Amino acid sequence: MTSGKAETESDVPVASDENPKKATPSAKEDKPSEAGSKELNSKAETSTEEIKSKYEVPFPVVCPGHSRPVVDVRYSSETEDGVFLISACHDKLPMVRWADNGDWIGTLSGHKGAVWSACMNQDATRAATGAADFTVKLWNCISGVELCTFDHKHIVKSVEISKDGSKLLTGGLDKTLRIYDLQSAADQAPPLVSLDANAKISKVSWLNDNTNIAVCGTDDGHIRKWDTRSGEFVTELKALDVALTDMEVLPDIGRLICSGGKSIKLYDSETLDLIHSVDAANAVEAVSLHPNGKRFICGGADLWVHEYEISETSTEIACHKGHHGPIFCIAYHPDGKTYASGSEDGTIRLWTA
Repeated sequence: MTSGKAETESDVPVASDENPKKATPSAKEDKPSEAGSKELNSKAETSTEEIKSKYEVPFPVVCPGHSRPVVDVRYSSETEDGVFLISACHDKLPMVRWADNGDWIGTLSGHKGAVWSACMNQDATRAATGAADFTVKLWNCISGVELCTFDHKHIVKSVEISKDGSKLLTGGLDKTLRIYDLQSAADQAPPLVSLDANAKISKVSWLNDNTNIAVCGTDDGHIRKWDTRSGEFVTELKALDVALTDMEVLPDIGRLICSGGKSIKLYDSETLDLIHSVDAANAVEAVSLHPNGKRFICGGADLWVHEYEISETSTEIACHKGHHGPIFCIAYHPDGKTYASGSEDGTIRLWTA
């Protein structure tokens, strides 16, 4: 990891669109001798390692493909096929990539306006996207086929699929939190629940893997919790004095992190008690908490990615420069070893944590 140092474009590898294939030893009719068997196995292992090393790229990695600002990046959970990365962009074309090397897999084409948010379900077979065309779309992530569309009354800024894949949470500029049933999803199906958030919604999330509780962050600096079964408002917190720009919930460790202006705040996701607060030197657009809860990354107006240790001194432990525009989104890989950032410059960059 480099600290406080910029890499030149010539030093930064670019993700490709090739996919690695496993090598298998060729079959032989005659049973090989023990020595021959060892030699064959050795060749097979070498061949596999050579192919593996070919597609493993040194970090940081630049992922081209988008032509407008990238405003959301999200990782899938670990699946039997690996981890995937989905991105939302103002070019109207969400993209899916391999998370380990950034190679492009496919593009989800269908929106007629800038896409603000994108996410995948647990096994990365479905994706949801929210856009400025006043719609949310549900996709088959394997085929790229659009499954259905849910109309909204204004720009949709945030979407989130529940952990069990049964429900979809949406929010945006019409100040309404909506929940859709994905088990019987159909074109233009009405929401199961519509909740008045009292302010324009920046981010939505399910709280602690519980589809009975939803949380949203709004442009008046509030975080609000709702009981989705009864539709009743649970509680609210004035987290920031300015508009909330990003929010992330980590159910496994019971933490919620958010940003707005130059402030970054960490809360207990259940009680909304403040745990830690940091004031950055520049405006922060995006923040993500490490899976172990001991550090976080953020980015914004200064084009740099900053990494902080959560401690009494709030020490900045690393910073990386490479983007040529403000950073609008950032997220840790599920294993915490790498992370992705998206920028106004139209690129996604993968970094070593």
